[in-house]
Amino acid sequence: MAAGEAVTLQLGPYAGCVGSHWWGLQAAAPPGPAELGAGTLLRASGGREESRTPRLIALELKGGVGSLGRGAVCPEAPAAWRGDVASYVEQPPAGGASPRDRGQRMGDASSDGKSSSGTSLQDATSAPAQLDVSWDVCSGSSMQVWSDYLNVQLHPRSIYVIQQYNHNGESGRLEAFGQGERLLQEQGCVEELEDRLHFYVEECDYLQGFQVLCDLHSGFSGVGAKVTELLYDEYSGKGILTWGLTPVMHNMGDSQKNFYRLMNTVLGIVHLSTHSSLFCPMSLNGSLGLKPQPPITFPYINYDASLNYHSSAILAAALDTLTVPYRLCSSRGSMMHLAETLNFSGRKVAAAWASVPFPVVYGHSLPDVLHAYQQDLPWKLLSSCREQSVSCCFAQSVVLRGISKEGHTSCPGKQPTSPLHAFETAEQILQQYSHTVFPGAFSTFHVLEQPCMTRPPYPRFFSPLLTRQGFLLDKPSSYSAAAVESIPVLTSLQSSSVLHTLLYSLYKDVQKLNIRRWASFFSAGVEQADFHEAVEALRTLSQCYETGFGDDKSEDETDSD
Repeated sequence: MAAGEAVTLQLGPYAGCVGSHWWGLQAAAPPGPAELGAGTLLRASGGREESRTPRLIALELKGGVGSLGRGAVCPEAPAAWRGDVASYVEQPPAGGASPRDRGQRMGDASSDGKSSSGTSLQDATSAPAQLDVSWDVCSGSSMQVWSDYLNVQLHPRSIYVIQQYNHNGESGRLEAFGQGERLLQEQGCVEELEDRLHFYVEECDYLQGFQVLCDLHSGFSGVGAKVTELLYDEYSGKGILTWGLTPVMHNMGDSQKNFYRLMNTVLGIVHLSTHSSLFCPMSLNGSLGLKPQPPITFPYINYDASLNYHSSAILAAALDTLTVPYRLCSSRGSMMHLAETLNFSGRKVAAAWASVPFPVVYGHSLPDVLHAYQQDLPWKLLSSCREQSVSCCFAQSVVLRGISKEGHTSCPGKQPTSPLHAFETAEQILQQYSHTVFPGAFSTFHVLEQPCMTRPPYPRFFSPLLTRQGFLLDKPSSYSAAAVESIPVLTSLQSSSVLHTLLYSLYKDVQKLNIRRWASFFSAGVEQADFHEAVEALRTLSQCYETGFGDDKSEDETDSD
């Protein structure tokens, strides 16, 4: 029995990239009795087929939806809804030019919000069309928008295009926090969003809460602030887990874009964490501050940081694992339980750590792997902060997937080679390891054998040292990285002192700015008094993560990133 259902709100282009991969990972789950429930998915039937359809409301910009059609889907799903699915298909223009060059798509944002057939986006319920895409030959550079690699069906009420702002071009962009806030103050937009929310909520047997995927670096941070405020006011007692997403940033020399990005990030963190049960920033950027840092690297993934298609896939694998505690069929926990495990003492922000893939050597046991990480942690920080060799952890939720739960004793009957080798189950081994690395931290553990599925359209960027199941080999395999069909993943969602470093460094970066130079940002709708109040709130939030040992502040004062 699944713990309950969740509704997802996807706010922004990069949130769409992460979400598109995430839905694909969920739909690719193997058939049969599954450990993970489909509480985020509806069931739609069309003819002789059944497919998993996200409980999704996606807010996108004009020109940012692309072509949506019927992709590969998995036939099993436990939810009860049956009905139409949305189909948005690019029409080939005369003369052979790309539809993307024209800026018009069926069901997407032309200037009047109508498709070429006169059907409005909200009413698009035509028969699903098959996307002419061969996942085996797709290159990362061809993936321009998230719908290019979406392989699940969407409900007609999923996509809501914001007509006032453009996805492409230098003008008409949703750049500032105030623009996003103002959008969600328009009566028509609010009513449209509420109608869609009520539709999905009423469909649920037991609503756990809401998952909000929100771009943090753009004006969508303002949209997210108002959306989470609406959810907080209308659905009291339900969990609101918000993930603030930022792509790997380039062209950091553009002072205006850099300033806007920092301001949106700071305001987004403060407002999103205020109205969420728990807020977690996620990015492969080395820093969210003014000083650029190299993107995060992974030893067994060769990804192109300039491609959102690549970076979002890594974040989606982490997100699919981080959310396991309230999606397990056997779990009695909920979104709110997960949040309350971490958000005590005012700590509404969490840090995400992940090992993608978790480096399990073929033929070796879990204790063998963890024993090699007595000094260095086996995961990378995905919350854009300078990693620290030792971090105080107050509480954490650890998930390990893709390995057997039992039988991890290397040599039964012999003296254990380490304390970790004395335990039999994966959960016991994780507990012992965590107690050693983070003594005194409140920790929860979940282990599931179901791996993270990585079949196309998931990127083919894995090391040749991986087997088809994502385990490590001593030498490169004879088949290509495209043959990696699944991987083990280890994640930890933490309330830890590393968040003091992240939040306080952002506070210090804002203090360096001469905000009088950027009147255009405030003219979009943010009052300077409100901004200064938010900056002080950020500082107060950072203080919740101080360890009291006296070294937090001195470290931050020497390095703002």
